[in-house]
Amino acid sequence: MEPASAAGSAPVLSVSQLLRSARDLLERRFPLQWIAGEVSNLRPAASGHLYFTLKDEAAQVDCVMFRSRAAALDWALADGQRVEARALVTLYEPRGRFQLGVEQLRRAGLGPLYERFLRLKERLEREGLFEAAAKRAPPALPRRVGVITSTAAAALRDVLTTLARRNPSIPVIVYPAPVQGEGAAARLAQAVETANARRECDVLLLVRGGGSIEDLWQFNDERLARAIRASGIPVVCGVGHETDFTIADFAADARAPTPTAAAELVSPTRDALVARLVQAGLRISRETARMIEYAMQHVDALQRRLVHPAERLRNSRQHLAHLAARLAAAARHRLQQLAARLEVAAAALGGLDPGAVLRRGYSITRRADGALLRDAAQVRDGDRLSTTLARGNVASVVSRK
Repeated sequence: MEPASAAGSAPVLSVSQLLRSARDLLERRFPLQWIAGEVSNLRPAASGHLYFTLKDEAAQVDCVMFRSRAAALDWALADGQRVEARALVTLYEPRGRFQLGVEQLRRAGLGPLYERFLRLKERLEREGLFEAAAKRAPPALPRRVGVITSTAAAALRDVLTTLARRNPSIPVIVYPAPVQGEGAAARLAQAVETANARRECDVLLLVRGGGSIEDLWQFNDERLARAIRASGIPVVCGVGHETDFTIADFAADARAPTPTAAAELVSPTRDALVARLVQAGLRISRETARMIEYAMQHVDALQRRLVHPAERLRNSRQHLAHLAARLAAAARHRLQQLAARLEVAAAALGGLDPGAVLRRGYSITRRADGALLRDAAQVRDGDRLSTTLARGNVASVVSRK
């Protein structure tokens, strides 16, 4: 918890907290920018760092250029030189000292070149030549790598050494072109077009070692930038040192800080590929074993459902016997129902049976023409009659005497 002030309205900052806050504000407010002045009080350190003062007629500021940046200088810095420093405004906290962290130095007078660089970059950027959506990732496993550079350049040796160390199985095709001097940009653009016409490579490396802005100026050419963007083969640009940026860097599909880094970007190491193959083999083995196990489980499940033919016949016979027993029981029950209904119908019919009436002493008399006699007035003397009794028939002749 931070201590409160006597009034209790605001925290009390330590000196380091205050200076850290001031440093953060300075670095956010002043990003990397070019600052012109005269070098004085130059103090090279045994560590390789450069300490000096940058001044003009009215003011001065302390500067530090760390070894990794100072090593990129291809000219000797000395007191009295007028320079332009690309620097970050910051604060050295241990001493509470305002200073510039210098990233890059160039001799004064190169400003117009840089202005030309910025104007071309802005125009091509507005045109959409640097759109990230149009850029392609270099192939993960190139079959051939093309290198565009001078055959005498140290960058070519660095690239070939790196590719041979990382993956000697990748063939390399060199498209020679000058990387510096009048007309070099046109030759570089022509090399890009030649590589595309021949279609021998999966990726192109456009490389050159470090140098001054004048040395790298051929890579700030509009024709070269357009040739890179028109390339059907992905282009990786590795020009200069980490802090060097050219128009070719922005136009390329990928930028590497150095030629060596460009070679590393497009060449997976043989050990890494072998490791990937081993891992892929292990995954395939595990997946194959898993599929076999699943198949075995499926077979076991099917086996549990599989019944021996004798068992199936036995089960079928039992089922048929069960059905036969059910059918017999159902038939008996149905017959019993029908017998009961028959008895009821027979009883009802028995009450209407004429024979039963005759057995109770009644008879039926018909005339000779078969007509039933229901009235004695229906007969005359001499008519023949037939009388049906419970047992047998009686023939008679009507006589009224």
